[in-house]
Amino acid sequence: MLLETLYRFSATAGLLACLFSGLARLSGSYYILGFEVLTLYQAGTGIILVSILLKLELIHRSQSER
Repeated sequence: MLLETLYRFSATAGLLACLFSGLARLSGSYYILGFEVLTLYQAGTGIILVSILLKLELIHRSQSER
């Protein structure tokens, strides 16, 4: 249950980070709260990668229970 919650939370956080950085860049801004937009986009991509790995672990554990 904890892995499912973590993967959903991290996927949502990663998507929001990528969305906000993309919207900021389209509006012509290079910085959000003192951070470069590209840095926030890369962090969002990394968070999405973590959520993918958590989902794979969740799938692996559910298949090994069978």
